[in-house]
Amino acid sequence: METSELIIIGSGPAGLTAAIYAARANLSPLVIEGLGAGGQLMNTTEVENYPGFPEGVQGPELMELFKKQAERFGARFVAGDATRVDLSSRPFKVWTDETELQAKAVIVATGASPRTLGIKGEQEYAGHGVSYCATCDGFFFRGQEIVVVGGGDTAIEEALFLARFGSRVSVIHRRDELRASKIMADRALAHDKLEMVWDSVVEEVLGDGTKVTGIKVRNVKTDEITERPCGGFFVAIGHVPNTALFEGMLAMDGQRYLLVSGGSGTEIEGVFVAGDVHDHTYRQAITAAGAGCKAAIDSERWLEQQAD
Repeated sequence: METSELIIIGSGPAGLTAAIYAARANLSPLVIEGLGAGGQLMNTTEVENYPGFPEGVQGPELMELFKKQAERFGARFVAGDATRVDLSSRPFKVWTDETELQAKAVIVATGASPRTLGIKGEQEYAGHGVSYCATCDGFFFRGQEIVVVGGGDTAIEEALFLARFGSRVSVIHRRDELRASKIMADRALAHDKLEMVWDSVVEEVLGDGTKVTGIKVRNVKTDEITERPCGGFFVAIGHVPNTALFEGMLAMDGQRYLLVSGGSGTEIEGVFVAGDVHDHTYRQAITAAGAGCKAAIDSERWLEQQAD
């Protein structure tokens, strides 16, 4: 069986940037794309904050450009998900549904998935008014009514950020007080553009077939259902890192994000980490790409040392 120099698991901005750098270093990396090939940007219609695209770019188009650039330098791609890994000895082993693969080094760039509400209309209007990232999409809703779902620090941070753009931001929370830290909660409650909708859940996202026009809200105490108009609907109930594959192998924090030490390395020599699978703070395409670059350089240097 052929042993590759490097396997990259994941094909979002982190994985594909790692592939570009590793391929240019003549490592001929093998990228396992995953069923969610392209990462979270595949669900983003317009990306306006990625450098080099002054007119903006469609999320899927941006990821296609990343992939073409990696292929140009010799990166190879395997469709489908990694279903199992063995990092206990080198060469490392990674399985897909189709085959078993081996490599001297591995970069884990499996990303994270936003928690969803699972309500009617949410998936249909994802990228067309439904968003999971205020810093990515807030600008598009300038002067519009915006709704945020959640009650933790993330939701309040998103709501305060969105208040710069929206005419009003409604925060819908199923309890009658916020879970956010006191300083964040106080800031939100004092903000003249933020309205708290307590004891409530969103039952459905409404739209006109092309974009979000409003939501249905149910009061959990009275069961009364009301409709609220909005242009932007932001779900801020957290993310889930895609780390189940590495349970018991790689160190994780309490939220199951992978831990790194010394750049992008893990406690297993030859295994590196990049992007949202580790980063729960920034979660941007540009920071994921930067992390992919670091992981590729770290893996290249580590592989060089093994050859000495």
